[in-house]
Amino acid sequence: MCPVTDPNPAARSSLPESPGGPSVSQPPIPPQAALSLETLPVPTRHRLTPVLLGLILLSLIPAFLLAYQRVTFEQSEKTTSYVMDYPNLVSQAQRYGQEPQALLDRYKALGLNGVAVYEDTIGSLQQRGEVYFQDGADLAVQFPGQGAQPQKSYLRSLKPGVAESLPARYTIPTRLVQIGGNQWVEWATDPRFLPAGPNTALINDLKAQGMTLVYRPYADDAVLRPGADWPDVPFISFPSTEVIGARNPDLLDKINERMEGRIPTLIEATPQRGIEELVERHGAARMFSISAAWQNLLDPEETASKFALAARERGHRLLYLRTFPTIGETEIFLARTTKLLGDAGVKLANPTITRYEPSPLLQLLSAVGPLAALLLLGLSYPLVRLGLLASALTALLAFGLNSLGPDGIKPLEGLALIAAVTFPSLGLVLRRRRVSDWFLATGLSLAGVLFVSALGANGNSMIGLEPFRGVGLTLLLPLVLVGASFLPRQDIRKTAQDIYNAPIKLGDIVVMGLGIAVFALVFLRRGNTSSVGVSDAEKEVRQNLQDSIVRPRFKELAGHPLALVGLSGVLPGYFSTLILLGGVIGQASILNTFSHFHTPLLISAARCFIGLGVGLVAGYVAIWAVKQGIRIWNTYGTRRAVQA
Repeated sequence: MCPVTDPNPAARSSLPESPGGPSVSQPPIPPQAALSLETLPVPTRHRLTPVLLGLILLSLIPAFLLAYQRVTFEQSEKTTSYVMDYPNLVSQAQRYGQEPQALLDRYKALGLNGVAVYEDTIGSLQQRGEVYFQDGADLAVQFPGQGAQPQKSYLRSLKPGVAESLPARYTIPTRLVQIGGNQWVEWATDPRFLPAGPNTALINDLKAQGMTLVYRPYADDAVLRPGADWPDVPFISFPSTEVIGARNPDLLDKINERMEGRIPTLIEATPQRGIEELVERHGAARMFSISAAWQNLLDPEETASKFALAARERGHRLLYLRTFPTIGETEIFLARTTKLLGDAGVKLANPTITRYEPSPLLQLLSAVGPLAALLLLGLSYPLVRLGLLASALTALLAFGLNSLGPDGIKPLEGLALIAAVTFPSLGLVLRRRRVSDWFLATGLSLAGVLFVSALGANGNSMIGLEPFRGVGLTLLLPLVLVGASFLPRQDIRKTAQDIYNAPIKLGDIVVMGLGIAVFALVFLRRGNTSSVGVSDAEKEVRQNLQDSIVRPRFKELAGHPLALVGLSGVLPGYFSTLILLGGVIGQASILNTFSHFHTPLLISAARCFIGLGVGLVAGYVAIWAVKQGIRIWNTYGTRRAVQA
């Protein structure tokens, strides 16, 4: 795994290494020729190279131990629970003339093992026949002259004592009045939308059935002691963009205390203000849901695929389900999701939530590796001072991105970003002369994976509360770092002058335009949600792959063959170098894959190695195909011309 040595150290030592040094007296080389694979400057073999490589190897030991610790933790967390929106289930049951319990039993037979119950409102009590509501104007018409005020609202108990017990919950002024021979509670405003506490009878019944319960309390400033009467359930999920008390620090502290042993949920793609304070003390359960509007655009099988993917590859412990328009579609959806989860080895059970806590000592020892790799990268540039400048700017950018926020600088996260951009660059800076150099580059990228996981994976990042800062840079910066190493070993001002004076052909413009367009497409389509859509055919291919195996990343399926073709040198002129630069995307994508810490490490590893295997085979096939294509291009019609 040693870098290529300089074939002419004496000549190298006579050349300036700094951007400001004197230019070298040598025949001018056209830029197109200077960028061919054969004429690229060789890396510098610094005397510290063996030492830095040794430090990287030694620090891989604690990084590997942390990876083992993380895998062990994730394997113990392979459980999830369905959570059916209970009001949604009741609505469907009523629409089809069934009892909610009967419909619940049908769905339980298909794997449903949990429900989400909302807090009652006073309107809910009215619907259940516990209280009777009367508008003040109507009451005044029915009982003229008995004191009913048209601008007020009135409640009376149908279940003894219910209406009279409600005012103590709120700050709204009320009074007891006698109208029409009945006792009423007079309200200054319409109280039907006020939170009224849990439906204890329903919750106890569902708990007796062994269901996983999620309680969803409403927020209202009129409530005197929010959270004081929450039921004994394992999970609390706030149905809003903020938790109760998010705007009031004192109230948020009280909510934090009243959570007791309950776990808050982190809802996919729904940031909630104030949730961080609750998670810091109680941990969190990742919960995946699809909005009703989106679900109505999908068929049951497609929806099932998304929920299974969320549990298998994104660490969601709760799957929030809604019914489809028909019972039959809902049953198909449940049956398909249960099968996909079973095939993936994910068990349906009430999940036990624990927090991942990596060893601080092992993380500290692992931190040596990325720093050594970054220094080695800078020292290996043909222009060493330029390389050291690039390394310094990379470190500043990484730590700067991870110092934004109230918590100040986060050194471990900054080091994880350094590893994510340095290791995919290092191999192609050290060696890039033959196809076998791809294996060195890949080996260094895989070493970088261990450092990214060791330094970036923690309790918050693995539940998605603190996403990896700089994910986009993991695709962009390696291209810049490798591309900067292509600069010839001469005064950088002369290089700039040569580039400015270079004659540009129309073909060069077309090639550069295509390269920029391809990179823009790759960059914009990063992540689970992108600004560039995919075709229906690609969606179908993706769904089939993710339902049967772990789907590889298409950036790697394209990037690895490009790197192999570029390293083979079969393309003329600067095309091999340009293709090699495109192949950096494949190496960068390896680290980008592992920077999504909510995805289990073994899932990311499977995705990575599938991409490597397919990319390796495709690369050798592509080399053969390019050779044959060039041969046919150069010889087509030759025999006919000779005969003529």
